[in-house]
Amino acid sequence: MPTRYIGDGYWEIASRQMSIVTRSQQERFKNAKITVIGCGGIGGQTIEMLARMGIGELTLVDEDAFDLSNLNRQTLASIADLGLDKSSVACEKVRLINPYVKVKTFNEHVCLENIDEIIGDSDIVIDALDNVLTRVIVSRTAKEKEISYIHGAIHGTLGQITVFLPDSDETYEKMFNLPSLGKKLNEEVINDLKNVTSGVPPVIGPTPNLIGCLESFEAYKIITGIGEVTKAPKILTFDLLDLSSFSLDEL
Repeated sequence: MPTRYIGDGYWEIASRQMSIVTRSQQERFKNAKITVIGCGGIGGQTIEMLARMGIGELTLVDEDAFDLSNLNRQTLASIADLGLDKSSVACEKVRLINPYVKVKTFNEHVCLENIDEIIGDSDIVIDALDNVLTRVIVSRTAKEKEISYIHGAIHGTLGQITVFLPDSDETYEKMFNLPSLGKKLNEEVINDLKNVTSGVPPVIGPTPNLIGCLESFEAYKIITGIGEVTKAPKILTFDLLDLSSFSLDEL
């Protein structure tokens, strides 16, 4: 890194947002740790925005590699990245954007056996996933560890986002009335959850990227204390084909 970027370079990167937050608020973000589970369409944009806003530490999790079908939406992907691990590419892109961010990666499948290690002592866990089973595993662990869990999901031109805070009685499973609610994740329940998510959903570039931007800013609001967090059971939904559909509802 050129010597002119050493020292106060972090604050130069953050300078254009410093009229929105105080120095102490930005310091909180600089010292915060966030885990993003999924480095694809939603996750790629979330990760990039968190790095640009000056997050202190990131844990990036994804077991997949980039392929041609990712290029229509996943902003971390390029032709040069095809076949490479998404988490490793994401790590390198963060370092190119903001070298002051500490990055750790997990190139593995998220499951009951490793989720505690993956989340660690994060301040926030961001859901950039594409299946309900893993969301249940992640959201349960976040709840147990009293960590905020930001949920985002898309289908085609539809998107939704909500936040589950540690002090709330609302949970991901309760809010969406999932078959696993109140049950242990045995083989039968796991199969029920797998059946909730079926097939490869349609998706177009702007949808996951918009959700990723919104998730990153919800994290920024939680940590800095600015603005109003989209707390569950409130949920922000939209359909990019219907501008009148942008709404904040309560389930």
